[in-house]
Amino acid sequence: MRRHWALFATASRYALIGHARNRFAMLLVVVYIPVWIALAYLTIPDRPAPFRLRATGEILSPPGNHLTQITGALNAVTLIAGFMMFAATFTGGAFDRRLAMAGYPRFHLVLSKLAALTLVCAAVAAYATAAAGFAWSPRQPLMLATALFCAALTYGALGVVFGSVLRREVEGMFAILMISIIDLALQNPLSSSGSDSGVVRFLPSYGAVQASMSAAFSHASVAQGLAIQLLWLTGAALAGFLVFRRRTRDALPRERKRGTPGRSGPGLGAGGTARAAEPGTAV
Repeated sequence: MRRHWALFATASRYALIGHARNRFAMLLVVVYIPVWIALAYLTIPDRPAPFRLRATGEILSPPGNHLTQITGALNAVTLIAGFMMFAATFTGGAFDRRLAMAGYPRFHLVLSKLAALTLVCAAVAAYATAAAGFAWSPRQPLMLATALFCAALTYGALGVVFGSVLRREVEGMFAILMISIIDLALQNPLSSSGSDSGVVRFLPSYGAVQASMSAAFSHASVAQGLAIQLLWLTGAALAGFLVFRRRTRDALPRERKRGTPGRSGPGLGAGGTARAAEPGTAV
């Protein structure tokens, strides 16, 4: 048990160090979240913006600037979590592969990345909730933080997928940026007249948007929205695990892995050394 814990702790330490070295992401967390939420509060009119919440069927009429703050917080946490996990996976892929091929258990590597992702998303979600509630108090702040946390986890898992399958850094950054913008813009009643469309139910953060709107502006249950978001989170996490497992697999052919250095075979002498080719034979 101590060995497993030591392996997990070591891998988690390296994962957290990798995140801490991403100074641009740290700057986004500290500056981008409160600035974006504050600008939404100051520049968007506070006129009521009525819309129907699909998860509960309620008609909510929050001030427009409060509504934009919630969607802005969702956009900020999804972008930051996606960027951080993509950067960590993209830059650390070779290191993870060497560890796995050297015998480091991939199960512990995956658990360490999950632990680091959970800590990062929890901190970002709590910070965004505090920033959004600085000028007004959400009805259910704990549930709002939970919804933001689940959205961040989902995009963090997507960041792992993109970091494992895409070949260039700009491709992953662009993919995360565009998915988050389209995802949240289509669900914002102020920017999209189709926010009540059935199509939005298939967007990655649909459950988190429904839960966060309900938590921010009503006392209704957020269970349905969180349950929907957990389905997206489970699918993204499974995809991330599969691509990470494939990326860190042993690249040696099976025939080479079966052989041992000291055993004679084709092309080897009795002592395991290569035989010289006989004259007239193909090499």
